[in-house]
Amino acid sequence: MKGDWVSEKACSTCHFMTRDNICPKCRISTLSDDFSGLVIVFDPEGSVIAKAMNIKEKGRYALKVR
Repeated sequence: MKGDWVSEKACSTCHFMTRDNICPKCRISTLSDDFSGLVIVFDPEGSVIAKAMNIKEKGRYALKVR
């Protein structure tokens, strides 16, 4: 059984994962269903990965977007 995240797209700018046609974070429509990896950020200020990816808000993010 496939997970729900399979139908999600990743923003090519901020890597935020969404099912919408426009990124709710940066309001652009350049989304891709060709991505790899998934990071779920709960504490952006305390996360080394969030700092490395320049993530400032909680959410689900793709590691790489093509």
